[in-house]
Amino acid sequence: MNVTRRQTFMLGAGAVAFATLGSQATIAFASEESDKLIAEFSGGKEATAGKIKLKAPEIAENGNTVPISFTVDSPMTADNHVASVMLLALGNPGPAVGTFNFTPMSGEAAASTRIRLAKTQEVLAMAKMSDGSIFMDKKTVKVTIGGCGG
Repeated sequence: MNVTRRQTFMLGAGAVAFATLGSQATIAFASEESDKLIAEFSGGKEATAGKIKLKAPEIAENGNTVPISFTVDSPMTADNHVASVMLLALGNPGPAVGTFNFTPMSGEAAASTRIRLAKTQEVLAMAKMSDGSIFMDKKTVKVTIGGCGG
């Protein structure tokens, strides 16, 4: 089979177009998935700033292991405690990082972990309180070396 120069050019142009449009579709899908996860977690309630403090580095030298931690200011009593905290990496193809569940017996609502970030992006932490109120904190992490493919 002989491939002409024109066919080679058209194949290359098609590959570039697919790569460009495919990455845009992935970004749009990740954004839609993030919105869906936030709506499910919050039950449609508006999140406000406060109570939860997210700790993340401003610059991550390696996107494969980015240390993240959070604490939530709560007395952790039966009447007033943190029910759960959700972490999202808004720029990842799969934004869900994890959900941490708490009870008054937890004593405090805090956790730390390491996550993978595909590129420079925002990391979001949302806390759902026992009364249904929602609090959030957001940090931007600049990734200098590609994490999961970036």
